[in-house]
Amino acid sequence: MQATIKADRSLFSYPKYWAHCYGTAPFLPMSRQEMDELGWDSCDIILVTGDAYVDHPSFGMAVIGRLLESHGFRVGIISQPDWHSKDDFMQLGEPNLYFGVTAGNMDSMINRYTADKKLRHDDAYTAGNIGGKRPDRAVTVYTQRCKEAYKHIPVVIGGIEASLRRIGHYDYWSEK
Repeated sequence: MQATIKADRSLFSYPKYWAHCYGTAPFLPMSRQEMDELGWDSCDIILVTGDAYVDHPSFGMAVIGRLLESHGFRVGIISQPDWHSKDDFMQLGEPNLYFGVTAGNMDSMINRYTADKKLRHDDAYTAGNIGGKRPDRAVTVYTQRCKEAYKHIPVVIGGIEASLRRIGHYDYWSEK
């Protein structure tokens, strides 16, 4: 005997998200002022990245942000936040759905150190080519700050660094 579960509502009977109803934004906001200019009271999803934000297809956060926006979500960007405190992670307010976290286009350890484990003084993904704008193991640090700011909000990690640091991972940097 096979039991069937009847859904309370059809999946497509729920109201559409804000951006689907009112159109896409000319830019993805990075500050509360930019959110106000768009008429947004909150973001559905906030993306945190270790790279400078450039609204161009060569930057992963721009692609993901625009893809989510095309599906009707209000997406905000926090680019290269100060990881020493939770303040930068609270600048757009609490997201309605989740934080999306990535270290950026490169693994943060490769971005900060040479093969000889010497500190790099430049960063190709930072405005002005200035190094030191992201922490070691940025995905872990950014996730900790998101949870420090809003404990109950889920965090979704992604990008090259998230895929490299899996469960069965030997970290050659710390040799453990």
